[in-house]
Order: sequence, then C-alpha cells, then structure tokens
Amino acid sequence: MGTIINVIAVVIGGGIGLFVKGGLPSRMRDLLMQALGLCTMFIGISGAISGMMKVDGATLISGGTMLLIFSLGIGALLGEALRLEDRMEALAEYLKKLTKSSDSRFVEGFVSNSLIICVGAMAVVGALQDGLLHDPTMLITKAILDGVISMVFASALGIGVIFAALPLLIYQGGITLLASFMAPIFSDALIQNLSYVGSVLIFGVGINLFFGKQIRIGNLLPALLVPILYELMQLIF
Repeated sequence: MGTIINVIAVVIGGGIGLFVKGGLPSRMRDLLMQALGLCTMFIGISGAISGMMKVDGATLISGGTMLLIFSLGIGALLGEALRLEDRMEALAEYLKKLTKSSDSRFVEGFVSNSLIICVGAMAVVGALQDGLLHDPTMLITKAILDGVISMVFASALGIGVIFAALPLLIYQGGITLLASFMAPIFSDALIQNLSYVGSVLIFGVGINLFFGKQIRIGNLLPALLVPILYELMQLIF
C-alpha cells in the first residue's frame, strides 16, 4: 500500500500544481524554476555530505570518495552506451502524444520529477519495510514529501510531472514485491552508499533546473548499480 499511496500523492500534488500554474505569470514561473534548482542542489549536497562525512571526536572524516568516482565513471559509460536518457525522453514523448498534451516542458517535467522521487534512500528502505514488515510508514512520509515536490514542480514544468508516478510505481513497487529476495543484499552500508551516490545525481538535477540542461543525468543512473555490485562482491569474497 505504501507505493500506491505514494503514487496517489504524486498525482494529487501534481494536479494542484497544474491548477496553480495557470495563474502564474511567466516571470514568476522562471524565478520558481531557479528556486527549484537551488532547493534541489541543496538537497543533493546535504544528502551527499551526510553519507560521506562522519565525525570522529573533534575530527570530520570523509569517506566513499573512490566508490563515488567509480560509480559515476562506470555509470556514465554504461548510461551512454545504453542511451538511457534518450529512452526516458522517448517514453515522455510517447506519453505526451498519447495524452495529446501541448505542454512544451512535458519531457523536462517527466524526467526531472522521475529522478527526484525515485532516486533516494527512502524509496529503497521504505519499499523493503513495506514488503517485509508490511509497514508503509516510511513510504507514507515519503508520499507527503513527493506530493509537495510534485506540486511545486508541476506549477513550473507542467503536466509531465504527474506522469513520473509511472516509473515510481514500477521501481518502488518492484522493490516491495521482491523485498524478500533483495533484503539480504541491502545492508546499512549499501543503503548509505546508494544514498550519497543518489544525492550527487539529485544535485545534478538541480544544476539542470537552475542553468538549463547541462548534464545528462539519466545516463548516469547506472551509477546506482555500482554500490550494489560492490556489496555483492564483499558477500561473495
């Protein structure tokens, strides 16, 4: 039920944002986009720092640098080879034609919101809790956050934001359904690694929102596979 509630929250939040959008002048929408970019960058930075920095007495220690480098490097190679962002945009274009939408920012809204609400530790941990313990508490909390994010995004980027509920349903719902098989892999260390790698990707989304598309974040998504492979290697060897 956690993922279903999350999906409904994204749709409702996006719907409210669309209603608000109609009354916003273009100058205000542009400023709102920049504000979204700043907020998203800050969310990404804070998530990355909390995952990579630890306090040892009076000393601040950083870790995970090499894993981050390998994750982004290997992720970039795989993503470019598979052309993941092109495929995401093609899916968005298909949905745009299917709904006969004339929104010029449909693709941008779909891709940006999909990345924000799917990439993060809460999606993984909450889905595992829901699948294993039948406890949707974390996903309900996430649903409230995602609903607010979708409302703000939709007010600036339009109806494409709402359709991000589809990849959320597949990704988060899939983890819930397969939780019994995936739980042994997802240790606390793996979740922390996924969290800070995902936070760096979220920071990249913020850059694109603020400065216009500068980074093909969709092509960096395979970076999230590297911490999982690293964890599997530790379990095997």
